[in-house]
Amino acid sequence: MKKILTIFLFAIMFFNVNAQSPLKNEIDSISYLIGQSIAKNVLGQMGEANKDMIMKGMGDGLYEIPVLLSDPNNAMLNAYFQEKNRLKAEQSEKENQLAKIAGEKWLEENKKNKDVQVTASGLQYIVLVKGDGPKPNATSKVKVHYHGTTPYDVVFDSSVDRGEPITFGLNQVIKGWTEGVQLMPVGSKFKFFIPQELAYGANPQPGSAIMPYMPLVFEVELLEIVPE
Repeated sequence: MKKILTIFLFAIMFFNVNAQSPLKNEIDSISYLIGQSIAKNVLGQMGEANKDMIMKGMGDGLYEIPVLLSDPNNAMLNAYFQEKNRLKAEQSEKENQLAKIAGEKWLEENKKNKDVQVTASGLQYIVLVKGDGPKPNATSKVKVHYHGTTPYDVVFDSSVDRGEPITFGLNQVIKGWTEGVQLMPVGSKFKFFIPQELAYGANPQPGSAIMPYMPLVFEVELLEIVPE
């Protein structure tokens, strides 16, 4: 009985809310959604916007009320956003350069480890397990298990965590992988410390934990060279 009463009260509340809704037809709904879309777009581009002035400007424009300010060719708007984008790009470049320097310092410190070996390209690695199988070449297809982290131990990709190894061609991956895996006999497990110029550089994968100019750390186990 208590459950039925709860459902009944909820139904009354639902229909009362809808009965009071200002959305009477499809045009009302679409108009409202346009307003929401404009608001999201404005806040996405200009979080510092004065919302009251935006509402005032929209109202004056929609109802053809004499305006407080005119910008017929959007000169003021264009100048504002061009300057804002310039400052944003400038700040981003500063941050990227700082990240690049931080990554270089991290690699310099890392190679002080007596177990770290360094190739001519700057790739660093530690041999965790030395296998006795053949080594792949630059175009070999290989089957590996790997665990990828940032220098700060944030995992961004891991076949180990997924519980399933991956197969790919060594000419289809970042330069650090192409070079590094060729050093490994089948059955080996290496830990690689990959400089940004052998990884994703200024253009990491969108949405990942990898930042521009960030060196990467991979533990890689070479399971087999896959026959073509």
